[in-house]
Amino acid sequence: MKRTTLSLIAGATALAAVTGFAALTAPDGTAVAEAKATTRLPVERAGLVCPVPSTSEVAETRYTSYTPPGTGSAAAGSGKAEPPTALLRTAASPTAVGGTGKTGKKPRAPKAPATVTAPGKPVTAQADGGSVPALTGAATGTLAPGWTVQQTTVVPAGGARGLLGLGCGAPDTDFWFPAASTDKDRQDYVHLTNPDDSAAVADIELYGPEGVLKTQFTEGIPVPARSTVPVLLSTLTSEAGRKDVTVHVTTRSGRVGAAVAAADDKLGSDWIAPAADPASSAVLPGIPADATAVRLVAFAPGDDDADLKVQLVTASGTIVPAGADSLHVKSGMTAAVDLPNLTRGAVGSLLLTPSDPKKPTPVVAALQVVRGKGENTEIAFIPATAAVSARATVADNRAKVSTLSLTAPGADAQVKVTASAGSEGGTPMSKTVTVKGGTTTVLADLVPEGLKGTYALTVEPVSGGKVHAARTLALSEDGVPMFTIQTFVDDRGTVEVPSAHQDLGVLD
Repeated sequence: MKRTTLSLIAGATALAAVTGFAALTAPDGTAVAEAKATTRLPVERAGLVCPVPSTSEVAETRYTSYTPPGTGSAAAGSGKAEPPTALLRTAASPTAVGGTGKTGKKPRAPKAPATVTAPGKPVTAQADGGSVPALTGAATGTLAPGWTVQQTTVVPAGGARGLLGLGCGAPDTDFWFPAASTDKDRQDYVHLTNPDDSAAVADIELYGPEGVLKTQFTEGIPVPARSTVPVLLSTLTSEAGRKDVTVHVTTRSGRVGAAVAAADDKLGSDWIAPAADPASSAVLPGIPADATAVRLVAFAPGDDDADLKVQLVTASGTIVPAGADSLHVKSGMTAAVDLPNLTRGAVGSLLLTPSDPKKPTPVVAALQVVRGKGENTEIAFIPATAAVSARATVADNRAKVSTLSLTAPGADAQVKVTASAGSEGGTPMSKTVTVKGGTTTVLADLVPEGLKGTYALTVEPVSGGKVHAARTLALSEDGVPMFTIQTFVDDRGTVEVPSAHQDLGVLD
């Protein structure tokens, strides 16, 4: 065998630890034999993007950056781990598509660098006002596996009043956002942020109850390198005034981070995070016990209609909501249903499954949740979320106002839940939690001992069935029950790569 061939294979294996993918081939293009043996290695670099938090001059934004411990060294060969450049680079802000944009003021970066220096301890930074830019960051070496950044904004007054929370996302090429709107009371912007050194080109598709909406300026949207573009949804279509809209963002070239900022003139505001990929079943975890209104929005992207069975997973078992036991979703159309008096004073999670198991049809889904009544209301969104496969973290938790929901829709499951050290002091605490199949377990008292500041919550499966998780952060402000809900998305801290020990005889 030629030595150059062996070098290429070793290089490809190392590359997989960085990129998450490696294909081993011989020089003539044929596949290397026996690629069955694989191993998991820590990623060596992780990138995240945080959109512009708010345009309100009274907005107060906190960034919390955190890397969980325990993944092991991710330095390949060098034996050195570079610290992450978290949240230190701003993204330029071109004029908004379909809106006026925010111009005339110099973007203001966080007052202190939210740079993690060691796994296991959150680091926070504050940036207030309406001129805070979108941010891009990277973590390398031992700080990359599981790196998480939480962006939390309080807007105490004005049209965008509310508590807005978002886990800063990894750049990608495909996003689904059910529960968006072009209604006259809503101002929904989809934020496209490009963290790379080359330009990206994105497309936006809008789907209402009758199908695809007629749109303009939605194809070939340029997102320059290291920049962000906010797009006002209601100006993209002549069919504005739609209460329930599903947004599909894809890229023709490059990759972007995407999130939807939703502001309702009457109900409040929050971020809509991307929903899980289309699937025949969906779990939407962590509906607050005191929710006064819950609206389910679903979309079937394929060629077939979807008939869904709607169930509520509670602490005592799985039940069928009164008057809303099913939902029919026509192909290519957005369907919605109100679920009044859903939780009845107990935290629950919504479970969607095919009405006929023999006819599974992929859907995407999200919930719009309201707390409070009259003028003292607040809104938040829960996208369908995949089960935690290896590990997931949500940062910026605070004592007495953070609630963790764990849902096992199938078999009994055990998970390890860790409350990290506090950002200003405190000892980490871990607990193994058993979640009975078909139930939701709520934790509100797992906090670091001697906590000072904020902390992160990490969920890791131990045994049994699948578990879906969400965190609710509730902060009352002048009688308004402000809240935000973040689902736990697997942190992709490790990647599966081919083993270097293979039979390479086919290359002789």
